[in-house]
Amino acid sequence: MIDIRPVSDLRNKFAEIEKTVKLGHPVYLTKNGYGTMVVMSIEEYSRITDPVEAALDLADMQAVDSSARLNAEEVFSAARKIVNE
Repeated sequence: MIDIRPVSDLRNKFAEIEKTVKLGHPVYLTKNGYGTMVVMSIEEYSRITDPVEAALDLADMQAVDSSARLNAEEVFSAARKIVNE
Protein backbone atom coordinates (compact mmCIF):
# COMPACT_ATOMS: atom_id res chain seq x y z
CA MET A 1 0.00 0.00 0.00
CA ILE A 2 1.26 3.48 -0.85
CA ASP A 3 2.12 5.58 2.21
CA ILE A 4 1.31 9.25 1.55
CA ARG A 5 1.90 11.74 4.35
CA PRO A 6 2.16 15.48 4.82
CA VAL A 7 5.73 16.74 4.93
CA SER A 8 5.18 17.81 8.56
CA ASP A 9 5.15 14.10 9.47
CA LEU A 10 8.83 13.97 8.59
CA ARG A 11 9.50 16.07 11.68
CA ASN A 12 6.58 15.02 13.87
CA LYS A 13 6.49 11.27 13.14
CA PHE A 14 10.03 10.55 12.01
CA ALA A 15 10.19 7.20 13.83
CA GLU A 16 7.12 5.91 11.94
CA ILE A 17 8.51 7.02 8.60
CA GLU A 18 11.90 5.49 9.42
CA LYS A 19 10.25 2.18 10.29
CA THR A 20 8.35 2.16 7.00
CA VAL A 21 11.40 2.89 4.84
CA LYS A 22 13.50 0.31 6.72
CA LEU A 23 10.91 -2.26 5.60
CA GLY A 24 11.71 -1.29 2.01
CA HIS A 25 8.62 0.84 1.38
CA PRO A 26 8.92 4.43 0.17
CA VAL A 27 6.98 7.22 1.86
CA TYR A 28 5.51 9.92 -0.38
CA LEU A 29 5.44 13.37 1.20
CA THR A 30 3.05 16.15 0.28
CA LYS A 31 3.00 19.88 0.91
CA ASN A 32 -0.29 21.73 0.59
CA GLY A 33 -1.80 18.60 -0.96
CA TYR A 34 0.80 18.22 -3.71
CA GLY A 35 3.56 15.63 -3.90
CA THR A 36 6.96 17.09 -3.08
CA MET A 37 9.34 14.22 -2.36
CA VAL A 38 9.81 10.55 -1.66
CA VAL A 39 11.70 9.17 1.33
CA MET A 40 13.35 5.77 0.96
CA SER A 41 16.12 3.81 2.58
CA ILE A 42 19.67 4.12 1.33
CA GLU A 43 19.55 0.44 0.41
CA GLU A 44 16.44 0.93 -1.74
CA TYR A 45 17.92 4.03 -3.36
CA SER A 46 21.11 2.10 -4.16
CA ARG A 47 19.10 -0.80 -5.58
CA ILE A 48 17.47 1.63 -7.99
CA THR A 49 20.48 3.76 -8.91
CA ASP A 50 23.40 1.30 -8.92
CA PRO A 51 22.45 -0.34 -12.25
CA VAL A 52 22.10 3.10 -13.85
CA GLU A 53 25.48 4.20 -12.50
CA ALA A 54 27.08 0.99 -13.76
CA ALA A 55 25.55 1.46 -17.22
CA LEU A 56 26.78 5.07 -17.36
CA ASP A 57 30.29 3.98 -16.33
CA LEU A 58 30.27 1.35 -19.08
CA ALA A 59 29.08 3.93 -21.61
CA ASP A 60 31.88 6.29 -20.55
CA MET A 61 34.46 3.52 -21.06
CA GLN A 62 33.01 2.64 -24.46
CA ALA A 63 33.06 6.31 -25.50
CA VAL A 64 36.78 6.48 -24.75
CA ASP A 65 37.43 3.41 -26.93
CA SER A 66 35.27 4.48 -29.88
CA SER A 67 34.79 7.57 -31.99
CA ALA A 68 31.22 6.55 -32.93
CA ARG A 69 28.56 8.96 -31.68
CA LEU A 70 24.77 8.83 -31.96
CA ASN A 71 22.40 11.77 -32.11
CA ALA A 72 19.28 11.93 -29.94
CA GLU A 73 16.97 10.62 -32.67
CA GLU A 74 19.15 7.55 -33.22
CA VAL A 75 19.26 6.81 -29.49
CA PHE A 76 15.52 7.23 -28.92
CA SER A 77 14.66 5.30 -32.06
CA ALA A 78 16.76 2.36 -30.88
CA ALA A 79 15.23 2.58 -27.40
CA ARG A 80 11.68 2.61 -28.81
CA LYS A 81 12.49 -0.45 -30.92
CA ILE A 82 13.73 -2.33 -27.84
CA VAL A 83 10.71 -1.32 -25.76
CA ASN A 84 8.21 -2.25 -28.48
CA GLU A 85 9.70 -5.71 -29.08
